[in-house]
Amino acid sequence: MNTSAATALASNDTSAIQALLSYHILNGTYSASAVTETPAFIPTLLNNSAYANVTGGQVVEVVKQGDNVLFYSGLLANASVTTADQNFTGGVVHIIDNVLTIPQNVSSTAIAAGLSGVAGALTQADLVDAVDTLNDVTIFAPNNSAFQAIGSALPNLTTSQLASILQYHVVNGTVAYSSTLENGTSVAALSGGDLQITIADGDVFVNSAKVLIPDVLVANGVVHVIDNVLNPNNSNAAPEPTASVQAPAFSGASSASSLPLTSGIPTPTAAIGAAPTPAEETTSSAAGEATSAPAGGVASSVGTGAMGVAALFAGACMWMNV
Repeated sequence: MNTSAATALASNDTSAIQALLSYHILNGTYSASAVTETPAFIPTLLNNSAYANVTGGQVVEVVKQGDNVLFYSGLLANASVTTADQNFTGGVVHIIDNVLTIPQNVSSTAIAAGLSGVAGALTQADLVDAVDTLNDVTIFAPNNSAFQAIGSALPNLTTSQLASILQYHVVNGTVAYSSTLENGTSVAALSGGDLQITIADGDVFVNSAKVLIPDVLVANGVVHVIDNVLNPNNSNAAPEPTASVQAPAFSGASSASSLPLTSGIPTPTAAIGAAPTPAEETTSSAAGEATSAPAGGVASSVGTGAMGVAALFAGACMWMNV
C-alpha cells in the first residue's frame, strides 16, 4: 500500500479516503482487450477540487506491456491487472495488485520526484502557488542536469526574468498527454510564444529539448520531464534527434559545479515509478536524472472505473462504471 493511502486510513481521513476510492472508479466500461500499447488517459470519478483540478476528472493512465495491463497513477506508481473482466450489473471490475496513488500538486511532485531544480526555481520566482492552483496544465519540466548545464546564467536573473522562463514551460488550459502530441504542431506557452513539438524516431521534442519521462500525472494536469531548459528568447531552437544530448538553448551559458537555485529544497520524499514491473526500464528512480521512460514509451490508461476497496485491504479492484 502506498504512503498516501496508508496515511488516509491511519488518520481516518474521510475526505482523503473518498478521494482515493473515487480515483479507482473510471468513467466508462472498458474490457482488458481494449487496452493497447498506445497510451490512454481515462477520467476517473475524482473531481473534488481539493485533490484534482482537471476538467472532467483526474485521469489514470493504462497501457499494455507485453501480456500485462498496467495502470499508472501519481508519481508513475504502477499497478498490474491480476484478474481482468469481472462483470457485474453496473460494469466490470479489474483486480489490480497495488493501490493507485492520487497525483499530487506540481511542487510536491517535483520534490518527491527529485526535480530539485524545478522546485527551487519555482520557489525563487515565487510561482509555487500560481503553478499549483492553475487548472488543466501541461508542464515541460527540465531535469536537474538541464539546470546545471546553464548554471552560470541563472544566478544573475531577476525574479521577473526567471518567472518568464518558467512560464514558458507551462501550457495553461490544455492537458497534453504524450499520446495527443503531434509532430509539427505547436502549443501556446503561459508566458506567450509557442512551443514547437517534434516527433522523430519515436522520441518527442519540445523546441530543442527531448522528453525523457512523459506523462507524470499531477493534480492539475501532466508533467513531461525534459533534458533542456527552454529559452523564450530562442523559440526557434530545433532538436538534433540523433544527438545523445541536446545543446543548451541559452547560448554562452556554462555549466555549474553544483545544482543552482536549490538552497533549502528538501531531498526527494519518494521514488518516481514505484512498484516497477519487469517490463519497465529506467536508469534512475528519480525523475531529476532518469533518462528513459517505461517500456513502450508511455504508460497508458484503461478506460474504466476503478474501485479500490479490496486494494485497501488486500489486492486492488479496478471498477468499470457505466
